[in-house]
Amino acid sequence: MATTRQATTIALSHATKERLRKLAEKGETYEDVVLRLIDSAAKRAMDERWNRILRDEVFTPLEDI
Repeated sequence: MATTRQATTIALSHATKERLRKLAEKGETYEDVVLRLIDSAAKRAMDERWNRILRDEVFTPLEDI
């Protein structure tokens, strides 16, 4: 099943566009860079959540259940 991508325009300042371009690896499109950054941010948020849980929550060992 093929999916159709519908393009949209996002307004960026020239400075922001240049920063985005500098983050691109060879052959990456702007969309590739944005998706990579989104994935990275999502992983970082999940890591922060798990670290908070491990730091703040009390766990019962399985042997004690």
